[in-house]
Amino acid sequence: MGKKDKNKKKGKGAEKTAMKTDKKLAAKQKKLLSKIGESDIAEVVAQLEAEETRIKSVQEAVCTPPSPRSNFTFVAHPDKEELILFGGEFFNGQKICIYNDLFFYNIPKAEWKMVKSPSGPAPRSGHQMVSVSTDGGQLWVFGGEHASPSQMQFYHYKDLWCYRLNNKTWEKVNAPNGPSARSGHRMVASKKKLIVFGGFHDNNHAYKYFNDVHVFSLESYTWLKVDIGGAILPPPRSGCCIAANTDGKIYVWGGYTKSSVKKDIDRGVVHTDMHTLIPDKCEAAKFKWSSLKATGYKPLPRSSVGFTVSANNRAYCFGGVMDTEEDEEDVKGQFGDELSCLDLTSNQWRLLEVEKRVKEKVESSEVEMGDSSTSTTTSDGIFTITVGAPTVTKSLFGLKPKLTAKPGPTARMNPGMCVCKGNLYVYGGIYEDEDKQYTYNDFYSVDLHKLEEWKVLIKNDQNAHDWIDSGESDSENSDDDDDMSDEDSEDDDDSDGMETD
Repeated sequence: MGKKDKNKKKGKGAEKTAMKTDKKLAAKQKKLLSKIGESDIAEVVAQLEAEETRIKSVQEAVCTPPSPRSNFTFVAHPDKEELILFGGEFFNGQKICIYNDLFFYNIPKAEWKMVKSPSGPAPRSGHQMVSVSTDGGQLWVFGGEHASPSQMQFYHYKDLWCYRLNNKTWEKVNAPNGPSARSGHRMVASKKKLIVFGGFHDNNHAYKYFNDVHVFSLESYTWLKVDIGGAILPPPRSGCCIAANTDGKIYVWGGYTKSSVKKDIDRGVVHTDMHTLIPDKCEAAKFKWSSLKATGYKPLPRSSVGFTVSANNRAYCFGGVMDTEEDEEDVKGQFGDELSCLDLTSNQWRLLEVEKRVKEKVESSEVEMGDSSTSTTTSDGIFTITVGAPTVTKSLFGLKPKLTAKPGPTARMNPGMCVCKGNLYVYGGIYEDEDKQYTYNDFYSVDLHKLEEWKVLIKNDQNAHDWIDSGESDSENSDDDDDMSDEDSEDDDDSDGMETD
């Protein structure tokens, strides 16, 4: 009995210590924010939301392409040859900009248009958006985050929005029992439902990664109380891939989780596992997790991969990043430029090679062909050629295809991807080179039926923006940290005493 009471007392001491630590960190951050003149992030978001209510009418105009950005959402219009981009962020090394602009790209006209509608969502990145064909087309947006210019403060959203494409209006859907505030989550539309999985929450003092599942009914506009079973659940993660096949199964693979190694040192883990969320055939709100090992090509470990699903039950993935350890405290990102495909019917991976075919003339030759009753069929995965043997000797003068390297999207993470009318589109993203970070607004497409050549819609311009060295501001922050170090030591001594009571 005495031992139990002692453990209970220790628990209370640890809880008080955590509360005191949070209070200390909050006071430290408040001092730094005051020094740089930055407002509280919650107040900033409230002001941004108020600004949206001041828009009284729909405004739309043809415009230049979206500025460089990442962590935005990019989907195809459910009924038109049109692509839709919303939100995202841009970081120049010193300050971060968060967007809530809504762009439409008309494919036949190769034309961008910006649309502003009354009372829409506040600026955000790391959110999710899906399109459905209901009532002339709808966009559904959930969650995301807003960062202060210094990136010392983060605000995570838990709001759900519907944009009606036919009349260009936003509606905030206030349904109770939804997911907690988060970003980096994934959302997919399937069988008149929205499925939300994973994500993370980070307030710059503490962070948490999720593996929960939430289901929203597109018929009743309510978050359903769901029963999620399964012997093996996917570990918590953000930045993963999610896809729904035509049978209603939800596939989840890859992603990223950060965990503490020791005090003040965290280490990221890139996941390579795959899981399926299988709906119950009888009960609409019942699901079961099952682990899955896909066959075929095995993609390299990546998180923040660009991905999309086509109408032929295939998921396409491009890019992504994996942390490689430099030493105990430093990591370096290894970026990918692979294009791969997961068949959601056979659960098989393929590595897709987009090659430019150049025809070269071959020398004339005399070829003795065999009997016409025999033929040979060859295929390279793109073209199938059947050669029937003529009974005469003839000279062949022709062209032979040669596969060569091609221009296309370079290695990156968090690009936007979508499929429309059999064409895959890739837009923007981030690439890191040493201490510099390049944010793109280049734009590409490729015919998925031919895979012959990437079409460059907007060229990659490495000089599209300047990178600002933040060393000077870091030095100032370091001075602030030194100012607080004595206070930290005193507090740590006090908390150690509390833990041992």
